[in-house]
Amino acid sequence: MRLDKFLKVSRLIKRRTLAKEVADQGRITINGNQAKASSTLTAGDELVIKFGQKLVTIHINDLRETVKKEEAESLYTVVKEEKLNN
Repeated sequence: MRLDKFLKVSRLIKRRTLAKEVADQGRITINGNQAKASSTLTAGDELVIKFGQKLVTIHINDLRETVKKEEAESLYTVVKEEKLNN
Protein backbone atom coordinates (compact mmCIF):
# COMPACT_ATOMS: atom_id res chain seq x y z
CA MET A 1 0.00 0.00 0.00
CA ARG A 2 1.18 3.53 -0.78
CA LEU A 3 2.39 5.64 2.14
CA ASP A 4 -0.01 8.54 1.48
CA LYS A 5 -2.99 6.17 1.31
CA PHE A 6 -2.01 4.42 4.55
CA LEU A 7 -1.70 7.75 6.41
CA LYS A 8 -5.20 8.70 5.29
CA VAL A 9 -6.83 5.29 5.94
CA SER A 10 -5.22 5.07 9.41
CA ARG A 11 -6.31 8.66 10.07
CA LEU A 12 -2.81 9.71 11.12
CA ILE A 13 -3.20 12.52 8.58
CA LYS A 14 -6.71 13.61 7.58
CA ARG A 15 -6.28 14.12 3.83
CA ARG A 16 -4.24 12.24 1.25
CA THR A 17 -3.01 15.47 -0.39
CA LEU A 18 -1.69 16.64 2.98
CA ALA A 19 -0.01 13.26 3.51
CA LYS A 20 1.67 13.65 0.11
CA GLU A 21 2.93 17.13 1.01
CA VAL A 22 4.37 15.93 4.34
CA ALA A 23 6.16 13.04 2.62
CA ASP A 24 7.49 15.27 -0.17
CA GLN A 25 8.92 17.68 2.44
CA GLY A 26 11.10 14.82 3.74
CA ARG A 27 9.40 14.59 7.13
CA ILE A 28 8.74 10.83 7.00
CA THR A 29 11.14 7.88 7.07
CA ILE A 30 10.34 4.18 6.59
CA ASN A 31 12.74 1.83 8.40
CA GLY A 32 15.32 4.64 8.48
CA ASN A 33 15.07 5.51 4.76
CA GLN A 34 13.64 8.76 3.40
CA ALA A 35 10.07 8.17 2.18
CA LYS A 36 8.07 9.49 -0.75
CA ALA A 37 4.26 9.55 -0.98
CA SER A 38 4.45 6.66 -3.44
CA SER A 39 6.66 4.49 -1.18
CA THR A 40 5.26 1.01 -0.63
CA LEU A 41 4.52 -0.08 2.93
CA THR A 42 4.33 -3.59 4.35
CA ALA A 43 3.10 -4.80 7.74
CA GLY A 44 5.98 -4.63 10.22
CA ASP A 45 7.49 -1.42 8.82
CA GLU A 46 8.44 1.39 11.17
CA LEU A 47 7.53 4.97 10.30
CA VAL A 48 9.04 8.08 11.86
CA ILE A 49 6.92 11.18 11.20
CA LYS A 50 7.81 14.75 12.13
CA PHE A 51 4.67 16.66 13.16
CA GLY A 52 5.73 20.25 13.90
CA GLN A 53 7.74 19.97 17.13
CA LYS A 54 7.01 16.25 17.65
CA LEU A 55 8.70 13.13 16.36
CA VAL A 56 6.35 10.13 16.34
CA THR A 57 7.57 6.57 15.77
CA ILE A 58 4.89 4.16 14.54
CA HIS A 59 4.94 0.39 13.97
CA ILE A 60 2.56 -0.81 11.22
CA ASN A 61 0.44 -3.77 12.34
CA ASP A 62 -1.90 -4.21 9.38
CA LEU A 63 -2.67 -2.76 5.94
CA ARG A 64 -6.28 -2.47 4.76
CA GLU A 65 -7.88 -0.50 1.93
CA THR A 66 -10.78 0.73 4.07
CA VAL A 67 -11.38 0.74 7.79
CA LYS A 68 -14.03 2.12 10.13
CA LYS A 69 -13.10 5.13 12.23
CA GLU A 70 -13.15 3.08 15.45
CA GLU A 71 -10.80 0.46 13.99
CA ALA A 72 -8.28 2.89 12.44
CA GLU A 73 -5.94 2.80 15.45
CA SER A 74 -5.64 -0.99 15.18
CA LEU A 75 -3.60 -0.54 11.97
CA TYR A 76 -0.62 0.88 13.88
CA THR A 77 1.05 1.10 17.29
CA VAL A 78 2.75 4.27 18.53
CA VAL A 79 6.18 3.13 19.67
CA LYS A 80 7.33 6.49 21.01
CA GLU A 81 6.52 10.16 20.87
CA GLU A 82 9.17 12.77 21.59
CA LYS A 83 9.34 16.55 21.55
CA LEU A 84 11.98 18.25 19.45
CA ASN A 85 14.06 21.00 21.00
CA ASN A 86 14.98 23.70 18.50
